[in-house]
Amino acid sequence: MKKDFIAVADYSPEELKEMLDLAVDLKKEYFKKGNQPILKGKVLGMIFNKPSLRTRISFDMAMRHLGGDALFISPAEIGLVQRESIADVARVMSGYVHGIMARVFAHSHVTELAKWSSVPVINGLSDYNHPCQAMADVMTIYEKFGKLKGLKVTFIGDGNNVAVSLLHACSKLGLDFSIASPEGYDLDDNAWKMAEGFAVKSDSKLNKFRDPRQAVAGVDVIYTDTWTSMGQEEETEKRKNVFPPYQVNTGLVDLASKDAIVMHCLPAHRGQEITDEVADGPHSVLFPQAHNRLHAQKAILVKLLTLKCL
Repeated sequence: MKKDFIAVADYSPEELKEMLDLAVDLKKEYFKKGNQPILKGKVLGMIFNKPSLRTRISFDMAMRHLGGDALFISPAEIGLVQRESIADVARVMSGYVHGIMARVFAHSHVTELAKWSSVPVINGLSDYNHPCQAMADVMTIYEKFGKLKGLKVTFIGDGNNVAVSLLHACSKLGLDFSIASPEGYDLDDNAWKMAEGFAVKSDSKLNKFRDPRQAVAGVDVIYTDTWTSMGQEEETEKRKNVFPPYQVNTGLVDLASKDAIVMHCLPAHRGQEITDEVADGPHSVLFPQAHNRLHAQKAILVKLLTLKCL
């Protein structure tokens, strides 16, 4: 098991499956009798350069459920890069806490933390990827269909950090992955090439589309995300003119499998990338998906902060 959880791509399919199985077990245990305090005495230091509802609460509660504690560290307190070097922050925190979760703008910041930290570092989000979200996503898909291999997943919209991690999770675990994006908003080329290599081993099929209607035909999962991510606010008006054809609405969902589910990592801009009818409709799993952040991250924490699996 690796020291850090920086990217889904860093882990083998077997390691990812092991974490997913553990997440399912921890969720069952929690709802049956509560989780065992296997992280008693452990503290997770949480660095937030970007604010978050789900990441903040899910990591905090995950540590509490497992008997540990979490320490929130705001940008004002740490001043990552501006006030103090990443190397110094990593080495200082390594003497105080048992693990570090960092939600940052630049991916290089989280990799630099991992380089200098002697305790495990978890990527809570970077501009390149969002691996904890992808683990919760795949867990949700498994719960809904009872399997992963061979399912068809389509991402609609900007080829952003969420799309990168979902692409790598699918291509590692044997799910077919498609994406429909407008020109100029494609997935990172290197991330796509990596996925092609993973797909050869898992027999996953990968496709790119411009037409979202073509991309969702007969698929099992439709996934979307906000048109403008945090840090891209200056592009908001431009993107509002580009992305309307990529809205996930009832007309688009009707083209998918009759049992298809609709996913969104949240926060959602209702009326833009997704309509109320879909977000609150029978195909939506938006909130079970959000809740699974808690349980997927418990598995990551257990794997990194202990030397053994449950």
